[in-house]
Amino acid sequence: MSSVPANVDLRSAIGTATILRGNSDVATAREAYRQRRLKRMSAMLLSIALYLLVRAYFGHPVHVHFALPSIPLDSPILPSFLLILVIGVGGVVPMLAAGRSPHTLFRSEDIGVGLSDVVGADSVKDEVVRSLNLFLANRTFTSEMGGTIRRGLLFSGTPGTGKTYIAKAMAGSAGVPFVFVSATAFQSMFYGATARKIRSYFKALRKIARKEGGAIGFIEEFDAIGLARSGVTSGRGEGMSGVVNELLVQMQSFDEPTAGVRFQTWCLERINAWLPEARRLKRPARVAPNIILIAATNRAADLDPALLRAGRFDRTITFDLPVRRERNQIAGFYLNKKSHDISVTPEEIAQMTSGYSPVEIEQLLDEGLVAALRRGSRTMSIEDVKSAQLVTSVGLARDGEYTTGERWRVAVHESGHGIVSLLLGHDVGLVSILKRASALGVTTHTTAEEVHMHTRADLEARIQIALAGMVAEELECGEMSSGASSDLASATSTVCQMIGSLGMGDSLLCLDASQSALGGNVVEKVLNDPASRAAADKMLLECKEKVRVLLSARRGPLRRSAQALLDKDEISGTELTQILAGSNAPAD
Repeated sequence: MSSVPANVDLRSAIGTATILRGNSDVATAREAYRQRRLKRMSAMLLSIALYLLVRAYFGHPVHVHFALPSIPLDSPILPSFLLILVIGVGGVVPMLAAGRSPHTLFRSEDIGVGLSDVVGADSVKDEVVRSLNLFLANRTFTSEMGGTIRRGLLFSGTPGTGKTYIAKAMAGSAGVPFVFVSATAFQSMFYGATARKIRSYFKALRKIARKEGGAIGFIEEFDAIGLARSGVTSGRGEGMSGVVNELLVQMQSFDEPTAGVRFQTWCLERINAWLPEARRLKRPARVAPNIILIAATNRAADLDPALLRAGRFDRTITFDLPVRRERNQIAGFYLNKKSHDISVTPEEIAQMTSGYSPVEIEQLLDEGLVAALRRGSRTMSIEDVKSAQLVTSVGLARDGEYTTGERWRVAVHESGHGIVSLLLGHDVGLVSILKRASALGVTTHTTAEEVHMHTRADLEARIQIALAGMVAEELECGEMSSGASSDLASATSTVCQMIGSLGMGDSLLCLDASQSALGGNVVEKVLNDPASRAAADKMLLECKEKVRVLLSARRGPLRRSAQALLDKDEISGTELTQILAGSNAPAD
């Protein structure tokens, strides 16, 4: 990501999506603090040198004597001294340390990444850069434009979407310290220590920001200390209410004066008490340190509303799961670091990973490398990635100790899923009868394009695919088995969503609009409402009958597919398509 040239007016560059660099107010404040520090050090050294010169001029050389006090071993006070020392070390020191700030300080050179290194989050990056530019040009925005600096940012989103990574990248791009802390590190068994740690953290953050011209604070898993106050305590310490209250107070403490300013103010007040009002000395101005405090959470809806009001964490940036274009960029970024052949392309990985977070995409590729090593290769192929996807989503494959009847039944069951999927227009990736975790078999699907909305036909097709294994068993084995339990649970969940939330039944009422005690989710509400339950049961039976019609007309391909699974344990979607078309097997 490009930076703004040094000769560009900050007022015109603040609102752009380009990062301000060396011409920012942060850099100016850092240089001014460095010069003040050099002047103070120079004045102190000159004073000492002048004192020594004066002593030498008048013939009074300086002699320095330094010796540690010693206690004889036979002294009667030695046991008492040792006892006090042990009590101090064992009792007092832990209590003093309990109130220290638990943060970790990262310098910009330690971070090693900037916003230019962030890929696959374009929509988030634009908003982040604009917030960062306000931070970098804080004085210009406040004094010349009359704006109020944004202090708190809330990063909200599902795990693994890059909240911590982008926060570090902000500090790396701005060239300021990154003050990291986990919210759980604030919690303490001593009463009042949690609030004290929070105060210490904000004090350290202000001190660092004054020295460096600015700082970015980051609190991970913010919901651990920021949940809504509802009268329920955390079970230890001062409770959630007291912790949230302390956070609210500290979020308003950014303009708290330093010890030096407080001392000057105290002195001036004593002097001004003797002066007439017209001649009173002016008190030193309070200059608030330049700080952005970022809180990251997966549970933004559960935070206390007072934390989200204006002046606190008033800007929420939502981190969504990446869409295909962004997954393409993320996959390309990771593939550049990993050994792979030409079959593994970012486009192929992006198509396979719908609904994946960036961290899950990286994990998938790492598992693909593991699969390649297991087959004796140091180069990952697309088949290794597909195998890894099964491992990460379902589990490791293992040969099942089936009886002859069970093996045939599982093959028929999975063949039913695969054939109905193809008939309803869904692409099949793999059909397997190998055990994986708790699943006796598995049928995977490949998504040609991302879908954000589903029609009634789409959802009915999902139900029919779920019921296909059970219907296939009834046709070929005479009755269903317990292996259809998870399929029935999936179909029931889908049909309850249709009836209870989406108005796709006989009634347009949405049971989710009710806050009564019918149940905690829409499935419970539908099952506890007689009319809705009858409508859901009717829809399930109708879908089952449609599946029965489809499979009854294709008993031959169903048997051939099951036999192929008995012979090879797994068949690809292409092989199943050929079996359904009857191109590689004799007619019935």
